[in-house]
Amino acid sequence: MLNTRAVLYDKTGELSLRTMELRLLQPGEARVRIRACGLCTGELMDWYMQRKAPLVPGHELVGEIVEIGEGVQGFEIGDRVVVHHHAPCHQCDSCKRGAYVHCSVWRSTALVPGGLSDYAIVASEIVRSDLLKISPSTPDEAAVFTEPLACVVKSLKRAHLRMGDRVTIVGLGVMGLLHGMLAVRWGASQVIGIDRVESRLQKAETLGLTPLQAGTSTDEMLLSDIVVVGPGSVDALDEAWRWVAPAGTLLLFTPAPPEVVYPLDWHSLYMRETRIIPSYSAGPDDMRCALSLIEDGLTVQSLITHTLPLEQAAQGYAMMRRAEALKVVIRP
Repeated sequence: MLNTRAVLYDKTGELSLRTMELRLLQPGEARVRIRACGLCTGELMDWYMQRKAPLVPGHELVGEIVEIGEGVQGFEIGDRVVVHHHAPCHQCDSCKRGAYVHCSVWRSTALVPGGLSDYAIVASEIVRSDLLKISPSTPDEAAVFTEPLACVVKSLKRAHLRMGDRVTIVGLGVMGLLHGMLAVRWGASQVIGIDRVESRLQKAETLGLTPLQAGTSTDEMLLSDIVVVGPGSVDALDEAWRWVAPAGTLLLFTPAPPEVVYPLDWHSLYMRETRIIPSYSAGPDDMRCALSLIEDGLTVQSLITHTLPLEQAAQGYAMMRRAEALKVVIRP
């Protein structure tokens, strides 16, 4: 048995550093030492976290393989890897349609105990399907963006982004800025970023986006083919509706709490032919595309504002809540 430190999120929403015992490896599994783990903005959704608590958060991670279970092929001790926290079966109807997040195996797989730890066990399904080697030239701080960028890859694919499209992003947290960076990379002719926080607007401008304060009057020339709704809030969705061009797409990137109901203007939706598309998490194809983009030079590292030790993970989340940090990376 091996002990590991891990950050536990309990039913009250409190975070504390604990020592946990890791079980022995089973066939097909791998044990990794966590080299870096990003803090996800989704882990700030208290309604979502508390229904899963107690748990060890953290799923944006880079690890180094320190032990390999029986039957594992293609990996060696010492390999640096990106670890996805879920993996599909590739056999069910959902997988055959490319809807990996609706696979029952995908939903059941998880890291043990989680990314905010010194060590974690990677399930055999993940080892087979979504454990990715990192090139020697790619630093941990860049590779740690693979999973969040994969979610953005899936999002813009589901929105059917085309060369020359106009894009507006409501909410310029790290996921909104990743949307902006990828939209620019994939040939959008105009990318507008909307937020209330001045530092985020300034950052957006350095990335090639046109920054606008939330509530800015719309202009017919600025309406977009794709509008990404970052925060899972009614205010963000209200803002987004104002920027969708006729026959445009409204992309819902974040869930709202289950009790939230939004009144739909069916008439306007129909007459303007607005598409509403949700996008949840990412699959193995998106992970590979994201890592390729990072290894090809997408400057994701520029979004990191704080690097903290494992003991300060709670402070990292607190800074994110107060919009004092953009991207926090934990280095155990």
